[in-house]
Amino acid sequence: MHKPTLLVLAAGLGSRYGGLKQIDPMGPHGETILDYSLYDAIRCGFKRVVFVIREEFAEAFEASVGARFKDRIEVAYAFQRLDDLPAGLAPPEARTKPWGTAHAVYSARHEVSDPFVAINADDFYGRDAYARGAAFLAETEPDSSCYCLVGYHLKNTLSEHGGVNRGVTSHADGLLKDVEEIIKITRREDGRLLGSAADGSERGLAENVLVSMNFWGFTPVFFTQLEANLQTFLETCDDPASGECHIPTVADLLLKSGEASCRVLSSGGSWFGVTHREDKPAVMKTISELVTAGEYPSPLG
Repeated sequence: MHKPTLLVLAAGLGSRYGGLKQIDPMGPHGETILDYSLYDAIRCGFKRVVFVIREEFAEAFEASVGARFKDRIEVAYAFQRLDDLPAGLAPPEARTKPWGTAHAVYSARHEVSDPFVAINADDFYGRDAYARGAAFLAETEPDSSCYCLVGYHLKNTLSEHGGVNRGVTSHADGLLKDVEEIIKITRREDGRLLGSAADGSERGLAENVLVSMNFWGFTPVFFTQLEANLQTFLETCDDPASGECHIPTVADLLLKSGEASCRVLSSGGSWFGVTHREDKPAVMKTISELVTAGEYPSPLG
């Protein structure tokens, strides 16, 4: 039997957990976004969670976060370390931080042996995303190279307080073709959604275009593919001191080489995150409304 696993990319939160501090409370009783993520994952059938964290914050993270969930789900940890690289490679002297989200997933290769969903620790994805992710995992064999991406309608991921960067998907027959990074997406006074492409050109975007918020479903096969792609990235990186390798980049390369396919699953829910400091009150208000509507108990428990 598979043990559906949730892989939480939390290494970037390390400094916020130092001294047993937790990420900002968002719920009516001080719940964090991570609390809601785990609550949704557990009720959708996930049996195991692996937190990818920075090793220097392991004790604080385990005491302040892991301890809250260990009685409800199997908890494990993986450390994202600068020097955890494919064999024969070493970080350059000028490098001071790990290598991005693809490297964060790679860091968990020894802790994950079943199909898994990978998410950001500080994003609110909603129950629908976990239900879709769990359904995908339930029908996916561990040796499959068919993955999934849960996408959100762009209009449900915007901020009223400034531009946002989003991975805009293109897909056909339910399969992902590519993810294009569009930056500084804002709604103009005339209602249009506009952003900037990589070449600097202005891009008009549809309200319901599906965008990636880093909610991916993979199998353990992905770790082997990650290793090869990380090696290539590290050997050819133009900026070894600060360059990063991200999940969409690796996924795009695998799709184009025919080594993998990726189903696009549309979530009807809204994604919430604190992209700008001013977003926090709006996120708190939305969570409060979900609690009032009966989507979550309060306190979360």
